[in-house]
Amino acid sequence: MANCLPGILPELTPGEALETSMVASVAGTLEGGRISRARPFRNPHHSASMAALVGGGQKARPGEVSMAHLGVLFLDELPEFQRAVLDSLRQPLETGEVTVARANAHVTFPARVQLVAAMNPCRCGHLGDPALACSRAPRCAADYQAKVSGPLLDRIDLHVEVQAVTAADLVLPPPVEGSVEVAARVAAARAVQTRRYANSSVRTNAEVDGERLEDVAGPDQTGRELLAQAAAAMKLSARGYTRVLRVARTIADLEGADRVGRVHVAEALSYRRRAPVN
Repeated sequence: MANCLPGILPELTPGEALETSMVASVAGTLEGGRISRARPFRNPHHSASMAALVGGGQKARPGEVSMAHLGVLFLDELPEFQRAVLDSLRQPLETGEVTVARANAHVTFPARVQLVAAMNPCRCGHLGDPALACSRAPRCAADYQAKVSGPLLDRIDLHVEVQAVTAADLVLPPPVEGSVEVAARVAAARAVQTRRYANSSVRTNAEVDGERLEDVAGPDQTGRELLAQAAAAMKLSARGYTRVLRVARTIADLEGADRVGRVHVAEALSYRRRAPVN
């Protein structure tokens, strides 16, 4: 599913293609000097070091998070990464850039990525199946999930539990909606956002903040009441509150709605992580 994600995203604009190509050029990975309009997709192994992920080295090369700028950074087996390495992503995910400090210089690379992470519920991977789960369940799940810090999880907007695929699932007919249809809806929503932020440095809802966020994503009265109730019940952080508004605005854009309503807020809240990880 993560590998398919770039296929539903719109092509890079000429300006965006130049940005990603400049990063690739600095990293020495630009093939033949050609500029590509395809969005980057990076999937580093969980043994990657901090320098490999966020950048560093003697000559301060960009890391995977910058190589995925304006594209997708996929981290499979999330808890298997070193905790310090994962936490080094917190600042780039918040600001959209990463600064590598060296004794003689500070180098800043862009890092505006769409982070996709996948993980098993526990080390054995069979938490939901009593016949296959290990003898330490459910304690093993708490220990395994605790390897990922709460502040990092708070920066992930959509948390979706996916059931295991069985052999019987493989013989089911194909889905009615494929990547082409989804890509058309995504392109339409992106076009709305392009017009909305035409006179600013913001490109998408994921980047808008402050008063501008309230202007474009402020929900109607019923939506605002639901959000206030959920913020107290779910103990949303200020960051979580802001991210719910951004997701709700995007859901409304996908539906072609001018105003964020209660139904959009409810769906955005359903994706937030509910149980804190200790």
